[in-house]
Amino acid sequence: MTGRLAATAACAGVLLLAPVTHGASPPGDPPAADRRVTAVVRNDLGQLKWVVTEATDYTPLEAEGRRVYLAGGCNYCHSQYVRPVSTDARPWGPVTADVRRWGPLAEPGESAYDRPRLFGPGGVGPDLSREGLKYGDEWHLAHFWNPPGITRGSIMGGFSGLFETVPEPAAIVDDEAFTLPDGSTGKTLERTAATERLFDFGSKEQVKLTPNKDGLLFVPMDARGRHPIVWTPNQEFAGAAVKLVAETKDVQALTAYIQKLGTDRGQWRDLALSEEVEGSGVAQERSDAWVARGKLVYERRCIACHGETGNGNGWAATFMTRQRPRNFTTGVFKFRLTKGTLPSDADLLRTITRGVRGTAMPAWYELPLDERLAVMQYVKYALTVDRSDETQAPAYYFVDEPPGPPMPIGTPPRPSADMIAHGKAIWQQAKCWECHGQQGRGDGQKAPGLKDDWGFPIRPANLTRGQFKSGPTVSDLYRTITTGLSGTPMASFKDAFPDADRWALSYYILSLSAFTDPLSGRPLPLSPADRAALNDPNLQTLGPEDAYRPRAAAVPRGEGRPEAVAGR
Repeated sequence: MTGRLAATAACAGVLLLAPVTHGASPPGDPPAADRRVTAVVRNDLGQLKWVVTEATDYTPLEAEGRRVYLAGGCNYCHSQYVRPVSTDARPWGPVTADVRRWGPLAEPGESAYDRPRLFGPGGVGPDLSREGLKYGDEWHLAHFWNPPGITRGSIMGGFSGLFETVPEPAAIVDDEAFTLPDGSTGKTLERTAATERLFDFGSKEQVKLTPNKDGLLFVPMDARGRHPIVWTPNQEFAGAAVKLVAETKDVQALTAYIQKLGTDRGQWRDLALSEEVEGSGVAQERSDAWVARGKLVYERRCIACHGETGNGNGWAATFMTRQRPRNFTTGVFKFRLTKGTLPSDADLLRTITRGVRGTAMPAWYELPLDERLAVMQYVKYALTVDRSDETQAPAYYFVDEPPGPPMPIGTPPRPSADMIAHGKAIWQQAKCWECHGQQGRGDGQKAPGLKDDWGFPIRPANLTRGQFKSGPTVSDLYRTITTGLSGTPMASFKDAFPDADRWALSYYILSLSAFTDPLSGRPLPLSPADRAALNDPNLQTLGPEDAYRPRAAAVPRGEGRPEAVAGR
């Protein structure tokens, strides 16, 4: 047999064997016996500790999402393993860029419920083994619809076929049942066979939906069966008809599956925060060159959500029905440590670097620092500008009224059980429960009617999952309580409560997410004795290899997990 013939025979054998190895064999793989993983948990005092626990099985919704993932061939491009990139002798090691990106090294228990296992091939799309909770649900929805529109240069094809798209435009008509605050008639959609399949026009439950400037109107699953209101408080769209794109069970399930990936390792992201923004005294002088460079970064990374003019109405904004992108043109920023509404450069750098947890605003720590600094200049000097009055010269907020000096925070006091109890009393006294609910789940009596300064509905944060928008540390929560969140109903408590009370309240809010699963908010299976041990401030767990090993039996971690969409 010649060499060429032998090679041909070998190739044919591989082709014949492939359907067996990639099709018949994986479903027959036995489940892994070892479900143990090491996870980062927050204790009652707000400290983060490594603990040995068990991975959880997929909920029915997540399992369906995994089926959609496989059916769509996502595993042909995306791997699900963490590459051993750390050169440190210890698996966790220092918080390097690799650790911040990938998290802890993979453990066998993470794939205990995976049949087939989806380790390879890698090298084409990003690895997804740590994708859970890296982005908010709404980011994923926009990304599934148009991947290159969210991530410029992406070769990922769109998965718009997973959505329900109404082929004919839906006309916008007057809604006699809905009156605007100024007394005028509101707007709804024309009743057709297609719209009546999505909505219940006779329902007393209304849902406000905002199209983007091109007339694309996204309909989330929780809007189905409710009365639609076309909500454009800032004239986001002025046309007469919209194109309806509705979330489906497949999209909902796929999002739930993606959000599950890596969350068996707990709150590891909170240990891998970028340290370069802490105590940063960065302050830049305006530079035309930096503004020009920032424009390029903005158009590549930010324009899809924040829009060409920075008005918060990019093409993807219609997918963000829970929290709209920031409108820079009004000069109002949520996260800052300054008086007024304008942040310092350090505040902007912190927000851009860390992102805003639970929303479509991702963390941008992977961007080079000079790109983040450049886009800050573009936002400050090209977008944060009032051009509403064409008869007047534009008002440049950061030029005309620059932000003042930062308010001092100081070193957080040492937490204690007494301080947590005092914080709980302040929670009641400050009436935080009216919006956030008694248990902090965002279901207070005032929650349904809350709206931001631009007229959009806004939901109080669910504080039991530990996904805090302003950051996961007690200093981050203290900053929010002290300054409030401009543009939202969250007011400043600086003058209402002394410093000690605000620190106590901050620690109490942290305790609401103690020993819980960050994905579902459910309690972790730890006995009172193990909780007490983990609450010991002297217990050191420097990495997975030093994780605390529970000594008492507890309820299986997967018991009682909700079947709702992950992260919602």
